[in-house]
Amino acid sequence: MSSFTYLACIGTRPEIIKMAPVYHALKARGKKVHLVHTGQHETIATELYRFFDMQPDVVIDLKRKSAALSSLTAALLGGVEHALNTLQPNVVMVQGDTTSALVGAMVSYYHNMPVAHVEAGLRTREREPFPEEKNRELIGRLAHWHFPPTPQARQNLRYEGINADRIFEVGNTVIDAAIWTRNHIAHKSTDVASTMPSDLLAFLKKREDTRKILITAHRRENWGVPIRNIAKAVARIVALYPDVSAIWPIHPNPAVRANVQSELEQVAPAVLERICLTQPVGYSALIHLLDLCVFTLTDSGGIQEEASAFAKPVLIARNSTERQELVDAGGAVLVGTDVECIMRHVKALLTDTAIYRSMQVSQSPFGDGQSASRIADVLAWEETKRTY
Repeated sequence: MSSFTYLACIGTRPEIIKMAPVYHALKARGKKVHLVHTGQHETIATELYRFFDMQPDVVIDLKRKSAALSSLTAALLGGVEHALNTLQPNVVMVQGDTTSALVGAMVSYYHNMPVAHVEAGLRTREREPFPEEKNRELIGRLAHWHFPPTPQARQNLRYEGINADRIFEVGNTVIDAAIWTRNHIAHKSTDVASTMPSDLLAFLKKREDTRKILITAHRRENWGVPIRNIAKAVARIVALYPDVSAIWPIHPNPAVRANVQSELEQVAPAVLERICLTQPVGYSALIHLLDLCVFTLTDSGGIQEEASAFAKPVLIARNSTERQELVDAGGAVLVGTDVECIMRHVKALLTDTAIYRSMQVSQSPFGDGQSASRIADVLAWEETKRTY
């Protein structure tokens, strides 16, 4: 095994999923890889680490004094500092645009350790999403290697003056993870039923013959009235089409749950029976739901990507997306959170076969399932050069 050491600084659900293929690709090449779990998504992280067969070397005990972003950043700075001092890696890897990723890049810079940024170059060039847009811009100034998933992301980095020699377009590792997981489910290597809440299992059994819509919404920009509008649109659609059911794993944030539930309290019981509000589901269960659904209504970036791997149309409950490639390919539409706009596009997908088929992309614009291997190849080659 190589004495050269890599460290992945991750802590949210999307980071764990998207870094897992890179972790295993490096390990398969005999590389030593450490994991620092930052604790941002503590309640769901343990199962994900187990599912992907990864064991954190350091777990940061987040002792936040408040829910403010500044409190999270301050808590992470000390935790990541301790992890780097303890593990002494040669390269630090961060993923995406979370606070964990930003702090990991910052502390690594302070230690003069080169940073590899997985899923680099995504931009909306707007304030939203907050704070992710600024996080990824700042990481772009700190990272040594940039691994954009698409030509557009690569061009965004070049536009910002990043040296072309440090940019490696590789595709998105989320496609690697999604394809691997679906294959495991298909070959019974994963007992997906055991990962589902009991209410969801019962709902799926009872509504087996219905067309299913998968809904997720969690972004700060949609808290309050926007997420209530999404709930209102979902209820109206289910009321209009008796053969349609909706599955909505509710984000654990109490404010999100309260807004959705308060809106759906006004819905007739006969309609509410076809809407499953359930707790957040595990990754394999989510991939199974994506495979079952006819399309998804979401504000999640990861689900936009994962749905494209399975040719599932996506209605994006936002006014902009840093994954414009799927919109350009015809696989997604920006519908925002206006009730009438959402309903118009949902009705089209449910009633017009030609429109539905036109949104089933034959090839995901985000990758082919080999992104992690490309990243591992680049890092292994760069390791031999030691030009940083």
